[in-house]
Amino acid sequence: MSRFLASRYSGLEAYTPGEQPRDRRYVKLNTNESPFPPSPAVIAAADAEKGALNLYPDPTCLRLKEAAAKTYGELSRALGGGEITPDMVTVGNGSDELLAFAVLAFFTERGAAFPAVGYGFYPVFCSLFGAAYDELPMKGEFEVDLPALADSPRNILLANPNAQTGVYLPLSDIRKLLSANKDRLVLIDEAYCDFGGESAVSLLGEFDNLLVVTTLSKSRQLAGGRIGLAFSGREIVLDLEKIRYSFNPYALDRAAIAAGAAALLDGEYFDMTRTAVIGQRERMKEELLALGFTVSPSSANFVLARHPALSGEKIYEGLKARGVLVRYLGGRLSGYVRITVGSREDTDALLAAARDVCKEAKI
Repeated sequence: MSRFLASRYSGLEAYTPGEQPRDRRYVKLNTNESPFPPSPAVIAAADAEKGALNLYPDPTCLRLKEAAAKTYGELSRALGGGEITPDMVTVGNGSDELLAFAVLAFFTERGAAFPAVGYGFYPVFCSLFGAAYDELPMKGEFEVDLPALADSPRNILLANPNAQTGVYLPLSDIRKLLSANKDRLVLIDEAYCDFGGESAVSLLGEFDNLLVVTTLSKSRQLAGGRIGLAFSGREIVLDLEKIRYSFNPYALDRAAIAAGAAALLDGEYFDMTRTAVIGQRERMKEELLALGFTVSPSSANFVLARHPALSGEKIYEGLKARGVLVRYLGGRLSGYVRITVGSREDTDALLAAARDVCKEAKI
C-alpha cells in the first residue's frame, strides 16, 4: 500500500477473480464461461464495426437496448408479465459495473442485506462505496434464509440462482421479498438464470421496487465482450443512467454493442447451447454422485461439489495436477470446489481426473 492511498481503503479486501494460469493448457472449468464460441451472427455483427473504430460508440447503446427489450419482453409475456420497453433497460461494462452503480446509487444510505454465501463482489462493492451490509447466515448447506431476508430493513442483493451454489429460488419467493416491504429495493442478480430459472423481469409491471441485473457472459457466450443489462422501471433506470453518464458514458464499445444485440436476437443458437450445457450439468451431477461426491442442486452452468473423504483444497489440487482447473473458494466453502459445466469432452476429462483423484486417495 502506498502512502497516497486514502485511509478508508486500507482494509479493503478486493474481489479475487478466477485464476488464469499460463503454465500449461488446462481444461478450464473455474470461471463459469461458456464452452461454445459466439454464434456466427454475433461474430459477423462485431466484425462489421471494425471500420468505424475511429468513432465513439453510441452512448445510449440504443441498438442493444432495443434488442434486450424485444428478447426480454417476449420472455416476460411468456411468464405472464408485461411489456419491456427500451427505456426500462440500461447497460454496463459487464453486470459487475451495473452492480457497482446500483450499490453506489441505492445502497449507500440504506445499506444492503444478502446471503452469506453468494456473489463475492457484494461485500466488496459495499465496502468500496461505504454501504453498511448484513451477511445473513444460510439455512443448512445451500438454503437461503428467505424469512431473514424478508425481515431485513436494508435493501436486498440476491443472486438467483445463487452464484456459488447454483440453487434457484422460484418467482413465488421473489414475490414474497418484493411484497414484504415495498419501500425497499430488491436487486435480483440473474447471471445464471438462463440455465434453469424463470426471470424476475416478468414482475416488473407489478413491483416498482425491483431491479433485475443480468449478463451476456454466460448463456450468450460473451464473457470477453463485457456486456451487462439491467431492467427496472423508468425512474430507477434513469437513476442508473445518471451514475453511468457521470462515470463513463461510453461504457460499451461499438463491437460490443453490435455483438450483444446480435446475441440477444439469435434465439436458435441460444437455445441450442443452453440445452447442451444443461444436459452436461445433469450428466456431471449423476457421475459425481456415483463417485461419492455431494453435489448442489444447481440450476446454473456450474455445480458445487465436495467429497466426505477429501478437503476442497485437495480436490482442487488433485484435479489441477491432472490438467483440470476448477474453483477452490475457501472460507465458508472450504470443503467444496465449484466446477463449471463445459463441453462433453470437458466433462469426460473432469470425470476421468476425479476418478483418478479418488483412486489415488483409496476412496
